[in-house]
Amino acid sequence: MEYIYAALLLHKLGKPVDEEHLKKVVSATGVHADEGKVKVLAASLHGVDIDKELESAVALSAAAPASASGATEHKKDEKKEEEKASAAAEGLSSLFG
Repeated sequence: MEYIYAALLLHKLGKPVDEEHLKKVVSATGVHADEGKVKVLAASLHGVDIDKELESAVALSAAAPASASGATEHKKDEKKEEEKASAAAEGLSSLFG
């Protein structure tokens, strides 16, 4: 993750997100920069409009809570069904026990 953070920091400061700058930022944190990770990240971000990608990520995260609340309601329904099933099983066990 530190490599992603370094890329975002460079982008925020208006610096080029390339191998040289990524190495400098990661090394400044006291961590040895992994050449392979730096090269892969720099190649992956080459030609990418980071501002546009960040905007789409924000849009996706804004939509996520709406879908998460639906999942919570579904879990509540499942929990009620499980409670009914366990109550029924307790009733049956009292017959034999």
